[in-house]
Amino acid sequence: MAIKEILKMGNPLLRQEADLVPLEEIKTDNLKYLVEDMRDTLEYSGGIGLAAPQIGVLKQLVIIKIPEDSERYPESEESEEFILFNPVISYIDKTLQGFWEGCLSIPGLRGFVERPRKIRVDYKNEDSLECSIEVEDFQATVFQHELDHLFGFLYVDRMKDIQTLVFEEEMQNIYEQKEL
Repeated sequence: MAIKEILKMGNPLLRQEADLVPLEEIKTDNLKYLVEDMRDTLEYSGGIGLAAPQIGVLKQLVIIKIPEDSERYPESEESEEFILFNPVISYIDKTLQGFWEGCLSIPGLRGFVERPRKIRVDYKNEDSLECSIEVEDFQATVFQHELDHLFGFLYVDRMKDIQTLVFEEEMQNIYEQKEL
């Protein structure tokens, strides 16, 4: 299909709440093309998740796919592909865990964010079927990060300390110095 431009922090569309997708719309050709465009864009960008608002479409749709060889998150475990329409989060374990998050809409930066450790997400899949998944640890963070985009939030909004916002290249330098 097509690789779409990813909106960057500062674009007002990223701060708007996305609309629910009516069930009858999920299986239409327009939505199938949108999902394909999002897949292509996600793969091209090297990301692990993409929300429709990031490409300027204010619909509650997210794709998450952690590849085996993720350059952005090399320590992460591979996941299957998830296509979520109208997702709703329930918190199973609210114990906070922290990860260095990055975002395709905030290129070149990482920030330390603490989020609940285990969640359940109820959603509709590509066939309009009701689905539910429980995820924990890094995968729970990925889901929460992507679903935040549907409600106008970026990871920087979740940071407790803005001093933990760093350029990726500086982060790499810090890790290399610690190894010496």
